Amino acid sequence: MHPFRTAVEARDLQAMYDCLADDVVFTSPVAFKPYAGKAITSAILEAVFQVFENFRYVREIGAEGAADHALVFAADVDGKSLTGCDFIHVNQDGLIDDFMVMVRPLSAAQALSAAMAARFEDIAKKAAAAG
Repeated sequence: MHPFRTAVEARDLQAMYDCLADDVVFTSPVAFKPYAGKAITSAILEAVFQVFENFRYVREIGAEGAADHALVFAADVDGKSLTGCDFIHVNQDGLIDDFMVMVRPLSAAQALSAAMAARFEDIAKKAAAAG
């Protein structure tokens, strides 16, 4: 099991942050432009913890020790059920340097977008304070 998955399932934010490289690039399922850096990625992931209900990983794809993993998950957002996948790549130090999330169906992605947009000012402030 990938250490990031272990951290998320334990709801251990610090362990989750510790899995991220300083130069991580986060690609959101609902924003066009990727977010660069550990501070903004950490703030986004913390907000996602608040937005997702009944979050659970249902499958992990990738060999132990491989640089690439796909972590398939299910969750609810504002009464909408969604399925998604965290595509992660780790650098030579074993830290996540590329993190892309995809979700479906569209109605759930729209609910996720609205929920995250409502929190984005706080996310940006938290990232600025940390960065």
